[in-house]
Amino acid sequence: MNLCRFHAVTLSAAMIVAAGCRPAPEGGSDAATGSKSGSISIDGSSTVYPVSMAVAEEFSDQGTDAEVTVGFSGTGGGMKQFAAGEIDICDASRGMKPAEAEKCKENGVEFIELSVAYDGLAVVVNPDNDWCDELTVDQLKQMWKPEDPAQKWSDINPDWPEEDLVLYGPGTDSGTFDYFTEEIVGEAKASRSDYAPSEDDNMLVTGVAGDKNALGYFGFAYYIENKDKLKLLGVDGGDGPVKPSMETVMDNTYKPLARPLYIYVNTASLKRPEVAKFVKFYMDQAAKLSKDVGYVPVPDDVAAENAATLEAALGAAPAKAPAAE
Repeated sequence: MNLCRFHAVTLSAAMIVAAGCRPAPEGGSDAATGSKSGSISIDGSSTVYPVSMAVAEEFSDQGTDAEVTVGFSGTGGGMKQFAAGEIDICDASRGMKPAEAEKCKENGVEFIELSVAYDGLAVVVNPDNDWCDELTVDQLKQMWKPEDPAQKWSDINPDWPEEDLVLYGPGTDSGTFDYFTEEIVGEAKASRSDYAPSEDDNMLVTGVAGDKNALGYFGFAYYIENKDKLKLLGVDGGDGPVKPSMETVMDNTYKPLARPLYIYVNTASLKRPEVAKFVKFYMDQAAKLSKDVGYVPVPDDVAAENAATLEAALGAAPAKAPAAE
């Protein structure tokens, strides 16, 4: 499948409809709350989008009448909609922040957190870049720090070309942006601003693929989808350079850029049969489909925890919302 081609895609039965850039639903409307019979609304992380989209497609193939809309406004954008009760499910490439959990509480939105996969962030350059095969965390920090960042490749290594660094990365509403800046720069959202941002990872791929001096970062699945257009770099977190792969993400040797991915589900939405059926289907298929789109399935103990959390939420008493990270 072509990952993140559209900002929102709606699936109904076996039909796929490109919906373009879906505006944020207005609170209280049937489309926003998902109260329309047979509708399920998902938005948030562009990194989790391929998993949710694959699940939605498979769910549609089962012959369901439910209409599933999947968008990617970024983790932060999805959380805003989720906390307002405007969507049923929020895709997230980071844990929910305390302020977001508080906003949910203020609005009476109870939720459960489910881990759906693990991901390694890919740091990539143009295939014509023949001088850089790996970078240390400190070198990445020199590129991305907000104060006095490197401007040329030669600022990182004097043996490298005296050419401008052309940088591409996720927008500031992205959980990937939060995670990368925290792990590389040392503070979430601390980043130089003179780079080309996009919530659409395909735009980042296109940018890096089109400029010999470009460098970018995004979820590993997008590298897998476009590896013929990109060159993957190793990242040295202190024990030597390692490239992301299924194996290095799973055994935690690709560090510090490996992380869990989540969905957050409104427990009120789970009272609707189509949402309950979809989330159960999601948990049943997450291991297979996450691997299909380039991510690492969660281990068995996490899958068992997911199943217990969902079962409790589907019972008479909703499961307690997990502690915010």
